[in-house]
This record gives sequence, C-alpha cells and structure tokens, in this order.
Amino acid sequence: MKRFDSIRPYTDSEVQSVLQQLSTNKDVVKAFISASKYKYLAKLPFSSLLISKILQNKIKDIHTVKDYQSIFENLVDDMIKNKTSGFTYDGFNNIQSNKAYLYISNHRDITVDPALLNFLLHKNNLITTNIAVGNNLMSEAWASDLMRLNKSFIIDRTGKSKREIYQGLNLASEYIEDSILDKNEPIWIAQKQGRAKDGIDETDPALLKMIHLINRKSISICDYFNSLCFIPIAVSYEFDPNDIFKANELYALDMHQEYQKTDKEDLNSITNGISGQKGMVNLSIGSPIKFTKESYEDSAKLITRSILQLYKLQPSNFAACDIENTAYKPDHNFSEQQIKSARVYLEKRTQGLEPGIKALLLKQYSNPVIEKSKL
Repeated sequence: MKRFDSIRPYTDSEVQSVLQQLSTNKDVVKAFISASKYKYLAKLPFSSLLISKILQNKIKDIHTVKDYQSIFENLVDDMIKNKTSGFTYDGFNNIQSNKAYLYISNHRDITVDPALLNFLLHKNNLITTNIAVGNNLMSEAWASDLMRLNKSFIIDRTGKSKREIYQGLNLASEYIEDSILDKNEPIWIAQKQGRAKDGIDETDPALLKMIHLINRKSISICDYFNSLCFIPIAVSYEFDPNDIFKANELYALDMHQEYQKTDKEDLNSITNGISGQKGMVNLSIGSPIKFTKESYEDSAKLITRSILQLYKLQPSNFAACDIENTAYKPDHNFSEQQIKSARVYLEKRTQGLEPGIKALLLKQYSNPVIEKSKL
C-alpha cells in the first residue's frame, strides 16, 4: 500500500467499481431520491430497485474523477438554480491560474461549502481542490466513498491511543504538504473541526498545529504557512436548512445532556443541505494571507479576521437581530421588504420550538452581525 492510500481521494482506475457499489446502497438510493427530480417515485412499490437501476444507467459512462466531477457540477448547478434565490461571488482576481493554494473557509454545510468553491473554480478554468474531511463523517462506508470520489481526503482523529491519533494527524499534515508543494494541487479545509453551529466563525489554533506538524521542527510557522499560500474563503447562506438540527444539538449540550448522533444524522444533514432552500448565498475569496507572527493563536486570529471581513451578511441576519431586539452596528442596503420577508420566514421556522431551542436557532443568524460589529 502506498503512503496515502488510506486517506487520499480515489483515482480514475477506482471510479467505476466504487460507483457500482454505491448504486446498490440503500442509503445512497434514499439520498438520491430526496435530492433529485425523482422524488415523486419514493411512494411507488420497489422504488429503491427502480432508482438503483436509474443510477446504474447514469454511471455507466463515468470512468474518471473528471467525469464524476462534471456530473456533480451539474447537480450543484441545479441546486443553485432551484434551491437558492440567488448566488453571488467575488474575489477571483485574487487567484492565479495553475497555482495551488490552501483555501481555508468558514464552515456551515458539510457538502455545499466546498462544492460551491469547486463549482466556481471549475467554471473559471482553475484547479479544483482536494477537500479535507474529518473521519467523524465516515461512520458509513458510503459517505467515505462519495467524498473520496469527489476529491476528498480523510483526516483521521479517532485513533485508540495518543500515538495513533498523532500518526493520523501527521499523515494528513504530510498529505497537505505533498498536495500543495509537490503536486501543485490546492486544498480546501475548514477553519475548525465541525460546522459553526452557533453562527460564530473562529479558527482553531489546533488545526494550524496539525497543518504545521510535518515541518514543525524544521520550518518556522510563518515561513511554512506563507509557502502554503493560505486563501481565506467566506460563504454565507440566508437560510440554513439544518438550523433546527444544529439548535437541538446545542440545546442538549447547554442542558448538560450527552448528545448522541443518530445513525442517519450525517446523511440527513448532507441531504438537507443540498435539497433545502437556502435563500441568498454568497461566496467571497480573499487575497493570500501574510503571516508575520510565530504563534498558532495569533495566526488563527488573523485567519478569523480575514474570513469575517469577507463574510457577507444576509437579510436573515438582521431579521434575527430584530426578533431578538439585538442592537447592531453594521449598516445594510437591504430593503424593508427583504428584512420583513426574512423575519416572516424565521418566525414561521421557530414556531412551536421550545424557547431555549428557538433562542439558539436565532443566534445562528444574529451572531454573524454581532461578530462583524467587533471588527
């Protein structure tokens, strides 16, 4: 087995066999039904078998990663057209063609965040990224397969001992170095482990330690990070299809209850993220970050500030502040009707929720306003 075989994306030679296995997986079939135009078939007898046959027909001509990504690009395009009320983006003047970057992003949706960036990179004839994914999402083999088909690599944080955890993180660190500096392949990575369920986008210094791990004894923080060429990414959604799931999890933790993921929770989050209505969506790309301080904490703060400066607030953010009676500093150019419509949506969304859960859901939307007011 080669050095990165356990974590790397799949290669062209593996694509067809992996797709054949996935086409008969009942969870994949269920996700395909709920996120596609074939939703109406769900109530028919033998619908799973029928969809499996449809999938097998669709994949027969997919033999390379590029073939697969072209199909995935069409799905993202359909999602933008049908599940958003508008998609804006900026900052492509900050990217040089044929250069590999370490794109570091805020994280709101498991699949959609990196998919939007790769969709835009492909549309602009730029190199698409290898996507860093934690193995906490890999409790199901199908999830690992789907992500590795789409140029994802695995960061393994779940070793049984400290030594195993270290080895997993060290391998991921080495893979990032190999991708960017040796193979000229860009990387997408979230600024911290897991999505920002409270709407606060902060960079975890531990993530930066992991990135530096392979060279921590030989290259300084600044020299190494500047060589990787960090590019900040900020993605914002007017509405989050998973906001209730996130609020429920935070509420359980606030009540000092142990939060246990259900078997299908990640599947449901992925499906909801793709198929749910998102309102206005924006993705902004910043200029390369220049690191000057030999500190993971200071570097994390610099990245956080860079992402927050790029983050575009949506009508829902201000509507949530209005519902909470939270004062805010940032001005906005949204019309009264846009704010009103977002408020109606949030009030309907939170209707019937327990007060504590409702408050946490609204905080997901109001916190970005509060955080930007600190700049």
